[in-house]
Amino acid sequence: MDLSKEFEIIQFNRNISSNILKSLYSLNQENTPEVGSIGSIESFTSLLDKSSLNLLIKYKKQSIGFVICFRENLEYESLNYKFFNETKKIFLYIDRVVIKSQYRRMGVGTKVYKYLDEVAAKELLPICCEVNSIPLNQISLNFHAKNGFVEVGEKDFKDHSVRYLTK
Repeated sequence: MDLSKEFEIIQFNRNISSNILKSLYSLNQENTPEVGSIGSIESFTSLLDKSSLNLLIKYKKQSIGFVICFRENLEYESLNYKFFNETKKIFLYIDRVVIKSQYRRMGVGTKVYKYLDEVAAKELLPICCEVNSIPLNQISLNFHAKNGFVEVGEKDFKDHSVRYLTK
């Protein structure tokens, strides 16, 4: 089933309603280890304050996902972000993509990435991200390859490993 025509993508900042903010934080926590755990709602809000682009994904007025992105040279401590900040002059870094499990594999991610392509194209920005290789997130690796991303590096951490991708 393709839901891509039935959902909307809305840019947002931390000034969204507290109910939506809480639901997005909960959704983030439900989707670890695919995305990193965030210790508190205050830390999540701080992440939104630092970010450059946030997308809220809605289906029938229900929040079903979100995307948080960063531009270059920001005060963000993520080692994955730092990899791109050290290797690229300009970029749009996808820090996290979260979609409720029951809405996956229905065209939502593809539509969101097309939206990001349009945003990045306006400033000729490469799009960058990382995907877990340990634990292996093969579905995400396949999705990114299908959408034109190529591997540009990898890093092993104490409890996981990632592959760095760019488009």
